Amino acid sequence: MFKTILFATDFSPSSEHAFRYALSLARKFDARLGVIHVINEPVDLRGFYVPHISFDQLEAEIEEGARKLMENFCAKHGNDYPGIETFVVPGIPYDEIIKQAQEMAADLIVVGTHGRAGLDHVLFGSTAEKVVRKSPVPVMTIRIQE
Repeated sequence: MFKTILFATDFSPSSEHAFRYALSLARKFDARLGVIHVINEPVDLRGFYVPHISFDQLEAEIEEGARKLMENFCAKHGNDYPGIETFVVPGIPYDEIIKQAQEMAADLIVVGTHGRAGLDHVLFGSTAEKVVRKSPVPVMTIRIQE
């Protein structure tokens, strides 16, 4: 029985596909559903000449954009479910996902996978894979069928 489910999104088609599973489980068990998006910590550009925008302003704009994406994502995919809570946080994605799951006392984490392979996987890593390897909370991964 799941009382609390955390769903991690990057707003990709893979995430949209995986969200259907998370929402379906939340409905079935009448569970609280957390939806988290982690803003990957941007490279600090303070040492470079970027005349038109300050680093703090850039961070604020990125966060505002992520909040709007979250609002649109939830409105499009789950606005009729009353148990949704959203979280937009900066940090290292897998670390923040696990931290949020623990703070919520989640029974399950649901993440979509991109199915990257080879060099692409080596270069970019896999947030889902890191969550699976490091999380004390059970993790369900959903791969989009291509």
